Amino acid sequence: ERLGDDALVLGQRLSEWCGHAPALEVDLSLANLALDLIGQATHFLGEAGDADQLAFHRDVLDYKNCLLVEQPNGDFARTMARQWLFSTWQHLLYRELSASSDAAIAGIAAKGLKEVSYHRELAQDWVVRLGDGTDESKRRMAEGLDWCWRFVPELFEVDEVLAGLVGRGIAADPRLFEGEYRSALARGLAEAGLAAPADTRPILGGRRGHHSEHLGHLLAVMQHIPRTYPQATW
Repeated sequence: ERLGDDALVLGQRLSEWCGHAPALEVDLSLANLALDLIGQATHFLGEAGDADQLAFHRDVLDYKNCLLVEQPNGDFARTMARQWLFSTWQHLLYRELSASSDAAIAGIAAKGLKEVSYHRELAQDWVVRLGDGTDESKRRMAEGLDWCWRFVPELFEVDEVLAGLVGRGIAADPRLFEGEYRSALARGLAEAGLAAPADTRPILGGRRGHHSEHLGHLLAVMQHIPRTYPQATW
């Protein structure tokens, strides 16, 4: 569920840009990213149970996504900062999950790896373009990174549930690639001419169902039609 929830919530967030992105090409790019993520979510949630039921009929407290993906889009720079921080992590995670002892998870991760590789590349390109652009674009990207930075530590949190899955070879231990992740961020920031935000107290809890108010608003929109017309078929 965690993998599915991460992808579903971020896919929904990105879909909010449809018709509102700064250029048509960007609008299409973000829509494609959203579709990739929702496709991944469908597969992961389908392995966990009834994908539609899990997506549209769970309460906010039952969602187990990381807090980073539920953060509001903000301006375009913050959206790209969020995407870069998450896709860099997701790319490394899917790489490791491709060797999962669970054949279904390994297959979904292997297919998703190709998609997420593009997500990571696209986001990094925008971080560099905005960071190395005008004074305003540099300021906005710095502010976007500063907003998102406090949610990064949760990506590497290993609780009892994840530890058990790691021990069985099903899940990947994110702590094993945290150094690689940090090095990738450092290279990207250097290319963009940006400094890493100051580390602050990490914000945790998403994996345990402790979310910000932002997720409730997102789910209210996403779940409106299925909850209003529960007997509808598509």
